[in-house]
Amino acid sequence: MHIESYPEVAVPADLRRQVHTLQNEAWPATPVDSPADAQVHDPSLRPLSFLLIDDGTVVAALDILHKDLDHAGNTFRAGGLSTVVTRTDLRGHGYGLRLVTAARAAMTDLDLALFTCDRPLQPFYERAGFQLLPGTTLIGGTPDDPFPSDQPGFDKVTLAAFFTPAAQQAAAAFDNARIALYPGSIDKLW
Repeated sequence: MHIESYPEVAVPADLRRQVHTLQNEAWPATPVDSPADAQVHDPSLRPLSFLLIDDGTVVAALDILHKDLDHAGNTFRAGGLSTVVTRTDLRGHGYGLRLVTAARAAMTDLDLALFTCDRPLQPFYERAGFQLLPGTTLIGGTPDDPFPSDQPGFDKVTLAAFFTPAAQQAAAAFDNARIALYPGSIDKLW
């Protein structure tokens, strides 16, 4: 088993088809209904795909999205995990954790990583080296059409990793905060 990484637009078609199948199984309410060469994410977020592959089969996949984030009087180079998925029949073997840990390591050239997940997944992401931001809400969408992670019906938590000294010094400003992420209308939250 090995990890491959590509800009989303450059993922080979056979691997992309497998990733789309995994995404459709995980999130059937919002299916990826597009040709194998179509991107799932907004290209302006510079999506980077990570794939855990075993003999040509995608076992787990995720994307890292990127943008500059203005918060607490500073601008940070931020990345976030999106569309993290493991084959249903292979869950519970540590494959997803292996991939998420590798993605976290790949983000250390950024100031910070910041994303939401469903509350029950918090321990999983903490095992991969992320920390809970208590009481923190990410505001997704756009300024004209905000999409907050604390909206009714959501049970999300916000996680982060602070890589650079500047981000580490500002870490306390991310606790109990409303963070205007605004990744756009395609990737409302990442």
